[in-house]
Amino acid sequence: MTRWAMTVDLRRCVGCQTCTAACRTANATPPGVQWRRVLDMEVGEYPEVRRAFVPVGCMHCDDPPCMHVCPSTATRKRADGIVTIDYDLCIGCAYCALACPYQARYRADEPRYAYGEPTPPEEARLDRGRLGVATKCTFCVERIDAGLAAGKTPGVDPEATPACVNSCISQALQFGDLDDPQGKVAGLLATHRHFRMHEELGTGPGVYYLWDRADG
Repeated sequence: MTRWAMTVDLRRCVGCQTCTAACRTANATPPGVQWRRVLDMEVGEYPEVRRAFVPVGCMHCDDPPCMHVCPSTATRKRADGIVTIDYDLCIGCAYCALACPYQARYRADEPRYAYGEPTPPEEARLDRGRLGVATKCTFCVERIDAGLAAGKTPGVDPEATPACVNSCISQALQFGDLDDPQGKVAGLLATHRHFRMHEELGTGPGVYYLWDRADG
């Protein structure tokens, strides 16, 4: 069984926001919509204070609250763990956005452009099917599916790997099959201490945060 998951090494993330820019470029999201964003946090107590950068987005939960409240069945979870939205079924009620404990869902009701008037690339990439409906990170599911069909391995081959992971300059983001014991993600989780955001809610997030080696 395949379960796609992502790891985030908090020791490596430098807060450069390249993953955010790569996601926006790959998915043509409008201003104000960030499927992948990086939180800039201050941790510790004076005088031992430091900054921590935490990339966040849809967690692709094992038990996604957004799916359970969706009245139109637009939100679904695939067998491989990826949570998707069918824009043709979504009615834009935003129940899912309210239910999501990770604030990972967005809705844009009209076209928005970076400089007021659309540039030719923005106009060419405008997807009116994503107006008035819920949107979010999809783990670049189209890349994954196309890559698999071409015999590529997600998390190894860039063509089959989420754009944010490909762009990470410090390799803080990794992607792969959680159920593959020889895979990169399983190896990192076996050798590092980690946590999942709001794990106490029982959602089973598919994004794991690394913060130290298990033997450290």
